[in-house]
Amino acid sequence: MTDQEQLHLRADVLVIGGGPAGTWAAIAAAREGASVILADKGYCGTSGATAPSGTGVWYVEPTPQLREEAMDSRLALGGHLAQFDWMKRVLDLTYRNMNWLGDWGYTFPLDETGLPQRQSLQGPDYMRLMRKQVRKAGVRILDHSPALELLADEHGVAGAAGVQLQNNRPWRVDAAAVVIATGGCAFLSKALGTNVLTGDGYLLAAEAGAHLSGMEFSTAFSIAPAFSPVTKAAFYNWATFYDEEGRKIEGAGSKKGRSVIARTLMANQKVYARLDRADDELRRAMRKAQPNFFLSFDRLQIDPFTQKFPVTLRYEGTVRGTGGIQIVDEHCATTVPGLYAAGDAATRELICGGFTGGGSHNAAWAMSSGYWSGEGAARFALKLGDKGADRGARRLSEHTGVPTRSTEAKDALRVEEAVQLVQDEVFPLDRNWFRTGAKLEESQKRLDRVWSELKQGLQTKDGGGYKVREAAAMTATARWMYASALQRTETRGMHRREDFPQLDPSQHYRLLSGGLDQVWVKALSREPASAPF
Repeated sequence: MTDQEQLHLRADVLVIGGGPAGTWAAIAAAREGASVILADKGYCGTSGATAPSGTGVWYVEPTPQLREEAMDSRLALGGHLAQFDWMKRVLDLTYRNMNWLGDWGYTFPLDETGLPQRQSLQGPDYMRLMRKQVRKAGVRILDHSPALELLADEHGVAGAAGVQLQNNRPWRVDAAAVVIATGGCAFLSKALGTNVLTGDGYLLAAEAGAHLSGMEFSTAFSIAPAFSPVTKAAFYNWATFYDEEGRKIEGAGSKKGRSVIARTLMANQKVYARLDRADDELRRAMRKAQPNFFLSFDRLQIDPFTQKFPVTLRYEGTVRGTGGIQIVDEHCATTVPGLYAAGDAATRELICGGFTGGGSHNAAWAMSSGYWSGEGAARFALKLGDKGADRGARRLSEHTGVPTRSTEAKDALRVEEAVQLVQDEVFPLDRNWFRTGAKLEESQKRLDRVWSELKQGLQTKDGGGYKVREAAAMTATARWMYASALQRTETRGMHRREDFPQLDPSQHYRLLSGGLDQVWVKALSREPASAPF
């Protein structure tokens, strides 16, 4: 490619990712007076986990008692790692932003008194509206344009480079500040809306020297019909579970029921569910709240309320986990100047500790951290002035050696092989759900070998550079996950150690991780210095 063929743009702020966090970040940055470009791997407004689904939102009326109850409700479940000051901030901003959505034209359902119910959003309508608001704010959107690497100089991050998938045209955006809002990592497990969520933002940030936090809280396996990618686990609160012989599986519907289901599946036995504990009113409410849950059932002519159907546990990794890029101030800055993180790409431990589920806290965190990161990035960029986006920054892959394109070497590892090797370590329930030190160490050694091999180059016929980067990001994410899981020798939040089944009060801290060729893990109180560019 010649320089003339490259799309070269400049902006005050570049937002990478076009889901809820990314769109809120772009709107907030534009409101501060910054010029903004948003680059999305997919089509902004339709890609990601929120766009195809209904989602609950952690929206609580500003009544002291209600707010206190909301903050206390999951504190123990998350291992007491959440912080009340952050929870209060998120509840406040979520309340305001949800009301803004109503002002912008989002139609909330009404209760029997005629008041709008703002505890949930329909993803397609929500994200369609957010794209409209992003464009209205004057933000330039680059659809189908994954970022492959960040740009940086001695002063910090200064933009990113990527490729436009429609025409294989490389792009470069020089920007004074960057917001990473690329979502979490579901390791191409085929959970609905997660095909673009491969940990890309984690790798981008780590290459710049940023830290990860809470990566051990990544054992998110969600109940799903065996024939469907839809992972709406809340509905199974009204399910009864059965084995292959039609016998009720005792304990499968309890708080620890997922472990019961996991052990049954590990014994090579099928598990069936039936939503037979939902009354007629609740059944109608379910169909209204999550219509896509029922599409596969209707197509197969299965009534999930009266007929049993096979279920599985589908891995969602850090999408429903709580780990992600460490943030160090109230505007979601990272340890690297000019770099900000939001949504599932950022750690959610501040409001969830070591446990969260789908929607609710995640949705509130996306709109809140998205807004704060965009606001902070814009203020940082505008302080730098006109030269902030014109610094001649270099590509970070030149420093890290992590490939950004397919190699021509015939004996190089293929992308699909690398992805399969990573999935073989993170998908098995007996390795990732029921963790032990011995199994984690075995996996870590194999993942280290995959990393060493991919550093020599990956080959692919389809997808070029972005497929190579996906494989590298998934490998890196798995290594941070398991290194952190090894370090936390206790059971806390969603992190379960079979060899350390109890919570250890002396480990009441967050774990930071990072590094590429050499992965490191430290307790937050022993935070290492930021890695150099």
